[in-house]
Amino acid sequence: MISPQQVEAMIKAELPDAQIQVQDLTGGGDHYQVTVVSSQFAGKRLVQQHQLVYGALRQAMSTEAIHALALKTYTPEAWQTTAAS
Repeated sequence: MISPQQVEAMIKAELPDAQIQVQDLTGGGDHYQVTVVSSQFAGKRLVQQHQLVYGALRQAMSTEAIHALALKTYTPEAWQTTAAS
């Protein structure tokens, strides 16, 4: 089990400029939906963006502290477009 705050802190350690929303989907602390907005995603394909976040959470995922992760990633520009629609 891992807290949403811990998930956010791990991502922030790798992507310091990131805006992060963490939602515990089951209340059990191991199924999360995470939205990450970071300028470090610019110029990267979606798979590469997700790899950056998975890399930040590697230890928690390999020990199954996080069992499932639904992930959405955006550059700040893409996030503004999404938020406006």
